[in-house]
Amino acid sequence: MAGPTTAQRGAAKRADTPARPPHIDPGERRLTGRVRLILAAVVVVLVAAGAVWVLYGSSWLRVERVTVSGTDVLTRAEVEAAAAAPVGAPLVSVDLDAMADGLRQKLPRINSVDVVRSWPHGIGLKVTERQPVLLVKKGAKFVEVDAKGVRFATVDEAPRHVPLLKLDADRSASLRRFGGDRLLQEAVDVAGDLPEKLAGETEAVRITSYDSVVLDLSRGRTVMWGSGEEGPVKARVLAALMKASPKAGHFDVSAPTAPAASKS
Repeated sequence: MAGPTTAQRGAAKRADTPARPPHIDPGERRLTGRVRLILAAVVVVLVAAGAVWVLYGSSWLRVERVTVSGTDVLTRAEVEAAAAAPVGAPLVSVDLDAMADGLRQKLPRINSVDVVRSWPHGIGLKVTERQPVLLVKKGAKFVEVDAKGVRFATVDEAPRHVPLLKLDADRSASLRRFGGDRLLQEAVDVAGDLPEKLAGETEAVRITSYDSVVLDLSRGRTVMWGSGEEGPVKARVLAALMKASPKAGHFDVSAPTAPAASKS
């Protein structure tokens, strides 16, 4: 039997040889890559432009309302009016820090305020008010002073359970040395160290010098406190002393290691 012919052998050889991939010019490959990059860049630009338009140009994310929480003496209407939120402006454009600063300046009763965006249309204001620890008489009115010594409000009526400052240091060397503000701060420090129950029983804080602070309690009782040093220790000692001598009218914790109580 005759073997394969030359033509047949050539055809078989060509069938066994793998096909070569089509030739692509390097210039065409670079062009295709650039087209893809351009298309990707166009997509990114379009998406960014759309986002900017949604945030700033559309009516979807604009300020429509302000919510206020945490108020006690202040009213929500007062806080909202002082905030002066730009109703109708893009929510993303509101300067939250500037709004918080403005609130504290306009309403000194505010100790701190958290201003947040409440998407899609609101601004939230969470207020923390200053709490008075001492009152300073000013004519027929009362100035509220907080634990940091900040005089933050003048009121017509004295709040309940807040002691009145009685500064009697006109001839005191402490007044000449430290000044009225320093003595006021001393009284504030003492009032701030009082436990809630004792503070509620304290009607006045009398100060004649830096190291002579006296508490006038309800039912005619008095406490010789001394200086403002070791305030928390003195408060604990006084609580124990009052419990041990419930009928005493005068207590002395100016030297907390040697406290004393007497009927008058």
